[in-house]
Amino acid sequence: MAVRAFAVAAARRGAPRFVAPLRAPAAGLFSKARLFSSYPTKVVGEVGSPEYRLKFQDASGKDISPWHDVPLETGEPGVFNCIIEIPKMTKPKMEVATKEGSNPIAQDIKKGKLRDYHGPIFWNYGMFPQTWEDPNVVHPETKCAGDNDPLDVVEIGSAALAQGSVEPVKVLGVLAMIDDGELDWKVIAINAKDEFADKINDVGDIEKYYPGTVSGIREWFRWYKTPDNKPINAFGFDEKALDKKMALEVVEETNHAWKNLMAGKTDKGKLWLK
Repeated sequence: MAVRAFAVAAARRGAPRFVAPLRAPAAGLFSKARLFSSYPTKVVGEVGSPEYRLKFQDASGKDISPWHDVPLETGEPGVFNCIIEIPKMTKPKMEVATKEGSNPIAQDIKKGKLRDYHGPIFWNYGMFPQTWEDPNVVHPETKCAGDNDPLDVVEIGSAALAQGSVEPVKVLGVLAMIDDGELDWKVIAINAKDEFADKINDVGDIEKYYPGTVSGIREWFRWYKTPDNKPINAFGFDEKALDKKMALEVVEETNHAWKNLMAGKTDKGKLWLK
């Protein structure tokens, strides 16, 4: 219960000690990846209202889907484009709307109310485009099916990243979170422009440069729903953060599932596809 008390209290007070101070990223890192980080966006509706939408556009001003039209791969091995939905140290629960036309970013609504975290999330949070966690496939280890969403990314770098930015991130590891009986992978990654990106190459390297981060991510996602009287989330694989090799396999598998979805080989349900 001490862990629970710490997590809930920390969420209400602000960032605990494991959150690294904000630093400007070093210049020159992964310069090629920067080419993939600019997409025009357009705000529709008022921020903090149910009507708010952040829409993505191409160079001609036509609406595009951040889920389907932004490429997953950047051309750098192990580096992928990440759509930032929730900047670090913010509370509104923003997400790519998978059931709306062109999939804009919107604030999640539960029981008619806009959804906020009870405390800020301490990392940048987003998703990988062109991925999908297939709810029709049961994972052999966790015995749970996918959550019907794109693959989630927790970006651990020092800089707060803007909502709607498309950032090249370096995959480091992954947690197999079990949320209400569904498998909801959390890929741990670092902005390819972060000052430590060239030094952190796998999940085991994180502690040296951002101490407490992996355990912090696990405990934050374990407890974050409990203020709403919901049960804690569980984790597969003995709660271990799996290494980069496994994380890259998850990215590949979910990209393959997305391709099958787009090809009509899987029932799309209420999802909006191109």
